[in-house]
Amino acid sequence: MQSMQPVLIGVAGGSGSGKTTVSRAILEQVGRERIAYFQHDAYYRDRSDMPLSARAQVNYDHPDALDTDLLVAHLRDLRMGKAIQAPVYDFAQHVRKSETRHVEPHPVILVEGILIFADRPLRELFDIKIFVDTDADIRFIRRLERDIAERGRTLESVIFQYQDTVRPMHLEFVEPSKRYADLIIPEGGFNTTPIDFLVARINAMLGTH
Repeated sequence: MQSMQPVLIGVAGGSGSGKTTVSRAILEQVGRERIAYFQHDAYYRDRSDMPLSARAQVNYDHPDALDTDLLVAHLRDLRMGKAIQAPVYDFAQHVRKSETRHVEPHPVILVEGILIFADRPLRELFDIKIFVDTDADIRFIRRLERDIAERGRTLESVIFQYQDTVRPMHLEFVEPSKRYADLIIPEGGFNTTPIDFLVARINAMLGTH
């Protein structure tokens, strides 16, 4: 492992804002081999002690639904040059899987999630904080398509969850966290100009290191 500390980058924004598109652009342009990539929602707390019907009622858009302390510990270990075992989450069953993901230290650590700037200890780890800002109607449509196609949800459950928790939690936690961002990217990964500036900044920081 190289002696320098890695560059920690956080990509936040509302659900469906385009965070993953921005993260993939960073991965491709900086180089996947140089980056350890995390999604905050892999750190949802395990709900295997609850029946499935009760798990479905949990507010997964509240900070308490996430084991952020574990993510902070993992990022600190990686920054110190230690490998970690990251959790793997089953979104259809709302439980952690038995297997974990082995992650070695990398020159860049990239973390994506809606609430990563809402938690102060996590927020303060990042060298670069990015907020992806996209209109609410676009975000809802993207979330609807993703949850049905990738997470086994029904149309009715996605709409109910959006109205019951996603939108209220966005207004309470996600939107206010935008003020901590170093860079705000409107319209996500389709806005290539700020991404180009961001990639140049990351490469400059790696060169300085």
